[in-house]
Amino acid sequence: MNSLDSLTTFFGWCSILNISLLILTTIILLLFKNSISSLHSQLFGLNQENLSEIYFQYLAHYKIAIIIFNLAPYIVLKLMS
Repeated sequence: MNSLDSLTTFFGWCSILNISLLILTTIILLLFKNSISSLHSQLFGLNQENLSEIYFQYLAHYKIAIIIFNLAPYIVLKLMS
């Protein structure tokens, strides 16, 4: 197995793990929004009304990071091999 194949495998698994974590986090936020919001509100002193926007921004930024740092390199390496 050469280094190009190793990198392709690495970025493939990174993509799978990060997308799985994104999906799991989204499901948890949808199912337990009230309890998570009250916990974060108490821990960080934030308004519960603002937390929905913060959660959405977190998920959006994480998705963009996955695309840039995991999926794009994986696709490029697949095209190269």
